[in-house]
Amino acid sequence: MKYVRLLLSLGVCFGAAAFGSAATMPQIATWYAALQKPFFSPPNWIFGPVWTLLYAMMAVAAWLVWEKGWDKKGVKFALLAFGEQLALNVLWSFLFFAWHSLWGAYLGIIVLWALILLTIIRFRRLDQAAAWLLVPYILWVSFASFLNLAIALLN
Repeated sequence: MKYVRLLLSLGVCFGAAAFGSAATMPQIATWYAALQKPFFSPPNWIFGPVWTLLYAMMAVAAWLVWEKGWDKKGVKFALLAFGEQLALNVLWSFLFFAWHSLWGAYLGIIVLWALILLTIIRFRRLDQAAAWLLVPYILWVSFASFLNLAIALLN
């Protein structure tokens, strides 16, 4: 059952990634390419590998918490926070790329950042490794927040 939960965690995270990617990919070569971007904007090719690694780490983190037992105090709330931030992660892709709402996306990413922090705090109470696995994610979202703000200001 242990590995079934790991596969489910991976499936949920990469399913969210695929859903967000469906909103993102059609816009990269057209709308996104036409936007003014700040000097610190990374090349487009970097986003795929970074997000793949982050989603894998997120899945393992969720799995580690889930492995503590559904009945253990705090597990449900920790995984609820995880699910909320994952849903907002997908929503951000729609706000920014599909709906071209740069300021809406900026507001969304600020709330996303807060939910990731809440998830890290809740995960830390249950499993230190799970919390640490989310640190690169919050760092990347911190960078993405500044990038989103800069693009909104430039456009």
